[in-house]
Amino acid sequence: MYRWLKWQKGRQATGYDKMLIATARWPLRFDVYLLRFPQGCHVPEHRDEVRDGRHYRLNLVLKHAQSGGEFHCANPIFETTRIKFFRPDVSLHSVTKIELGCRYVLSIGWLRPK
Repeated sequence: MYRWLKWQKGRQATGYDKMLIATARWPLRFDVYLLRFPQGCHVPEHRDEVRDGRHYRLNLVLKHAQSGGEFHCANPIFETTRIKFFRPDVSLHSVTKIELGCRYVLSIGWLRPK
């Protein structure tokens, strides 16, 4: 797979990068990404639309930025300083501007049938 283990620009076009670690369509459609948020980037408030199913995402913060880079979610399923479990298809979510340093997140997402 050409995208596997290669840095790419994130979907929001705000400066973060993503690296595909794993993906599959069966028996459960899922993906695993390493996300890199360099200084100066942010992710505006949004939802991740899906055509079918219910989208779940578990984000594990591997490294916090020295300043900024706070994850905000309207209604997380579970949240601590390092664990963010939420429904990106129904919950507005965002990341504040990275003021100093770099933030790294391991992001695991999956779709469940409706």
